[in-house]
Order: sequence, then C-alpha cells, then structure tokens
Amino acid sequence: MSEKEDLAKQKAAAAAKAKAVALARKQAKAESADAEDETDIAKQKAAAAAKAKAVALARKRAKDEAAEKPEDEMDIAKQKAAAAAKAKAAALARKRAKEEAAEKPEDEMDIAKQKVAAAAKAKAAALARKQAKEDATEKPEGEMDVAKQKAAAAAKAKAAALARKQAKEDATEKPEGEMDVAKQKAAAAAKAKAAALARKQAKAESAEKPEDEMDIAKQKAAAAAKAKAAALARKRSKEDATEKPEGEMDVAKQKAAAAAKAKAEAAAKAKAAAAAKNRTAVKESEEVIIPNELSPNQSKLDQIVSAIESHLGQGALLEHYINRLSKDVPTLVANPDTYFSIAKFMRYDEQLDFSYLSELHGTDFESHMEIYVHLHSFKMNQSVALKVKLDRESPVIPSLVSLWSGANWPECEAYDLLGINFYEHPDLKRILLGDDWKGYPLRKDYQPYDVEV
Repeated sequence: MSEKEDLAKQKAAAAAKAKAVALARKQAKAESADAEDETDIAKQKAAAAAKAKAVALARKRAKDEAAEKPEDEMDIAKQKAAAAAKAKAAALARKRAKEEAAEKPEDEMDIAKQKVAAAAKAKAAALARKQAKEDATEKPEGEMDVAKQKAAAAAKAKAAALARKQAKEDATEKPEGEMDVAKQKAAAAAKAKAAALARKQAKAESAEKPEDEMDIAKQKAAAAAKAKAAALARKRSKEDATEKPEGEMDVAKQKAAAAAKAKAEAAAKAKAAAAAKNRTAVKESEEVIIPNELSPNQSKLDQIVSAIESHLGQGALLEHYINRLSKDVPTLVANPDTYFSIAKFMRYDEQLDFSYLSELHGTDFESHMEIYVHLHSFKMNQSVALKVKLDRESPVIPSLVSLWSGANWPECEAYDLLGINFYEHPDLKRILLGDDWKGYPLRKDYQPYDVEV
C-alpha cells in the first residue's frame, strides 16, 4: 500500500472521529435542555457512548493498520495508539469534570471529585498492569527485573503522592480533633506499609545475596534494631520521669544514691586492699634488696646522729637508716615528743645548719599517720629526711613554721586532706576544700558525704 493511501486512511479516520465527537457534544447540548436530573443521565450516557465509539474506532483502526504494517511498525503504532488513547481519555475526563463542576452544587462536587479520582486511579492501575503484562511478554529476563523495579518505584511514588494529596484534602475539611485521629491512623498505616515493604525487600535481597553479604546485612539490621531499642528505652525513661509524682522520684533518687554509695565503698575497699598488698611487696623488697657494702652517705648519717644524741640524749631518735630506694638519703625517725626539738637543733646548729626545707607531706598508713620532712644543708652539701609517726585517731604534732616559713602551706595541705593538726601554726586552715567539707579525702577510709558528687 502506498504512503498516500495511508495518509488518506488516517485523515478519514480522524475526520470520522472528529465527527463522532462533534455529534456527541451536539447530542449532549440538545439533551441539556431537559430537566436537571435527566441531563445528568443523558450526559453520562452520551459520554459513555462517545467513549465506546471512540474506543471501537480506535480498535478498528488499529486492526486495519496491523493487517497492513510489518511487525516493527506494528509495535511503534501500538505504542503511539496507546499513548494517544491515554491522553484523549485524560482530556475527556478533565473536560467532563469541569463541565460537571460548573453545573453541580458544592456537596455533589465533592462526591463527584472523589468518584472521578477513584475512577482515574482504577483506570491508571489497570492500564499500568496491562502495560506491564505486554512488556513482560516482549522483554528478556534481565530487562524484566529492571522494568519491575522501575514500575515498583513509580507505583510507590504515585501512591505516596496520592496519599499526601488526600491527606491535604482531608485536612482542609476535618476539624482539629478528627485531624489528630486521622494523622495517627495515617502515620500508623504508613509505618505498617513501610515495614511490610522493608520485609518484602529484605526477603527479595536475601534470595539474591550470597552468604557473606547476608551476614553483613544481618549484622547491620541487628545494630539498627539495637540502636532503635535503646532510643525507645531512653524516650520511655524520660516519659516515665515526667509522669512520676514527686514521692516516687525521691525514692528513685534515694535508691540511686544508695547504689552509688555502695559502689564507692566497694571501690574504696578494693583500692585499700591493693595498696596494702603493694606496701607489703615494697617492704619485702626493701628487706631483700639491702647490699652489704656501706653507703657513701653513711658517714654523714653517723655524724648527724651523733650530734643529735649528744645534745638531746640517746632516746631522742627511735630509728635511723640509709634509704636505699631514695638515692641513699639519710633518714631519721623521731619520737613525737622530741620531733620539734630535733628539728630546731638541726636548723640552728652551726655544724649541721639545715636551713632549707624542700618538702613536707603527710601519709595515711591505716595503722598510723606519718609526717615526712625533707631538709637540706648547704654547709654540709647534704640532704636528710626527718620522719615522725602519729596516732591515727588524733594526729597532733607541733608546727615547723617558726623554724622554716616554707612549712606553712604544706602543713595546711596535710591538715586539709588528712586531718593532721599542727598546733602553734600561725594560720592553720583548709586551702583546697571548703570549710564545710565533710571528711579528709586522702584518708584510706574516706567516704564522700554526698555520693552524687
């Protein structure tokens, strides 16, 4: 068949189609002069007749062209005809909706809109299913998967858009109380739908993924579920906290405080046990690691001890030794009654002349308290340690500030943190903690007054 004959047939079909539409419009206008109720029925019948006629003409035209065209041209013609029919149907639906909107009151308009929307949605779904079936019969397996994914994505997007549109329309019509209920229902439905889609997608992916990828996916899902559960738990605890009365809140605080206090006590006991164990190990090591050879400072120690005993008597010192673990420092252990007298003698004796106090600190040994004073003599070019043991229950010792002004701050620190009282101190006070602080933090049995701090 020649191209001219094809054009002639197309023109004839278009003319027939246009004539049919014109006749339908004329018929509809003629029937509109009847009563209002009959007008609606007549219009619907005319629209249905026109639509059926158009569909029949389109099918006839498609058959005629199918008998004359080869297979490749047939596919293109089908696609064009389907697109044209779809566009024409949409145009007719819009036109029909506008005409009915101009004639119907507001209440009937809403019902009509809903019917038209439902019909359009059903028609679109039917066309989509039909198109999918046709595509499925023509496409290979690889293209089918891609097409299914695209179709699913398009359907999902379209459904979401329709849901949002419907929600907006419902929101403009419903009062506030119904709006909240509707929102909750919509949220629940959306959540359920999303969960179902996620499960379906997970199943589909699990059927395609190898074992290693499955394990990773399971781990990710488990981690996400765990995080979500933790977030829900935190949210629930906050809600419970806002809902509980004051009495229950106080009980909860007391329980938390008691638990924290018990935990602190257990930690303090464990720490004290570990410290006692370490001290025992150090003491044993001191007893073991004692070389037989004399220390280079032994002669200095003998000189200092001899001077003190000749001046204050044999019982002034309880003990004296070379501390091998501290650079062979000569160490003097004083009697609490002779502590100040020994310190004063070492400070002002012309031969000794320990004019510099470099360190003073206290230590809690659980069985007793101890003061350690580190002195230096520039004349002898020698350092010495002076120690004194105190009663732990009432640690009291004379102050050395009158001999060395550098003892002022260290004695205040020992008083603040250990509770050692230095009498005759010019200004003994707490320097790190407040005056109302309960207890002494460097004592081994210290328990915080406020466990929450």
